[in-house]
Amino acid sequence: MPYTMYIYIPLKKHSYISPFPPLFSSDLHLSSFAGKMKLSPAAPLSLSLLLLLLLLFSVTTSAHNITKILAKHPEFSTFNHYLTVTHLAAEINRRQTITVCAIDNAAMNELLEKHLPTYTLKNVLSLHVFADYFGAKKLHQITKGSTLTATMFQATGEAPGTSGYINITNMKGGKVGFANEDNDGHFTATFVKTVLEMPYNISVIQISHVLTSAAAEAPVAAPSDLNITTLMSEQGCKAFSDLLKSHPDVSKTFAENVESGLTVFCPTDGVLNGFMPKFKKLTKDGQASLLLYHGVPVYNSLGMLKSNNGLMNTLATEGKKKYDFTVQNDGDDVMLKTKVVTATISGTLYDEEPLSVYKVDKVLLPRELFKAIAEEPAPAPKGSKKKKSKKGGGDDVEDDSSPEPSPEDDDAPADESENLNGAISVKSSGWLVTVVLSVICVAFI
Repeated sequence: MPYTMYIYIPLKKHSYISPFPPLFSSDLHLSSFAGKMKLSPAAPLSLSLLLLLLLLFSVTTSAHNITKILAKHPEFSTFNHYLTVTHLAAEINRRQTITVCAIDNAAMNELLEKHLPTYTLKNVLSLHVFADYFGAKKLHQITKGSTLTATMFQATGEAPGTSGYINITNMKGGKVGFANEDNDGHFTATFVKTVLEMPYNISVIQISHVLTSAAAEAPVAAPSDLNITTLMSEQGCKAFSDLLKSHPDVSKTFAENVESGLTVFCPTDGVLNGFMPKFKKLTKDGQASLLLYHGVPVYNSLGMLKSNNGLMNTLATEGKKKYDFTVQNDGDDVMLKTKVVTATISGTLYDEEPLSVYKVDKVLLPRELFKAIAEEPAPAPKGSKKKKSKKGGGDDVEDDSSPEPSPEDDDAPADESENLNGAISVKSSGWLVTVVLSVICVAFI
């Protein structure tokens, strides 16, 4: 006897219509549907395969990357940088519903003038991340004109009383004010504009001033003293250790990141000594960036590096200055690819959470500071131009200067999955497409 199977699809504005419903979506309503499918009797196997296909299509994953979002807006480059340094970026990327209150570079400079330690600065910036979704429309239509929302500072468990809550209030003239709940009703910041809305996943808005409180700025116990430079000096990385000591600001950044998580890739002495002539040619800022490029503000065991292949931000990442590299394993070997050079981890100096330090067989060269070079020299093409010797001799000298990299080199391949300190992009796989087509054919035979 023929039978009919109905598949209900939720309808949303600007959404596409699919024959397969998201089984785990909170927006699934049986009262609304976009289509129905009638099947003729078929073998039980065909029906089972079709149901399996429905399940495959029903599992969806969405993700956001706050670093990439803010990198498109240079006015937030300082705020973006410190989200990475304090590890808040990774925590933001892991949450499914969140609001980030970005502040521009001028407002961040006022905060940085207080010279707060990194682990205290994290508490202050945590006040700018709400554990709820607030788009522009919701901000201007708050029930009864005022509401309290919890922040990531409240979630740390270090916020006494209500100091981890922000009061959002609709004010006269259509303005929306923000203030810490312990601030006696004084609204220090107002809504400026929407940067990005992905309902109801992430909302990034700009506010006029820094949100802070005495509790957030209170002194925080310093992390346990793990002397990274001494650790390196005793295990074959003395040259890199000496460079960190000669750049106190860089050394301080490494030390301040230990408590919340840090991975360091240390070139061995022989490798770094051979690189020193190039290092000395860099500007002071360039030298600092190169050293910071060898640190990742997240703890990674060797096993984590092998399983979490993809892009990684570094301590040098700031705004549009990507300063990232790709982690890729080949069996037991873990390689770090920078678009200029590929280095391999050759040993472990220290690995105990929250700190891991690894030896690498090459200096990591960021593309922001060095031209792209070939791993193996290719033969010169026919007809390549020659430079005549200035002395007028018969010998010509090939122009082997490296070409300037094209802007396209900055973009990852379209099919490359990325993992920026916790943010994951899920893309189609060839095998899944093959399975889907095969099941569809079988199901309707």
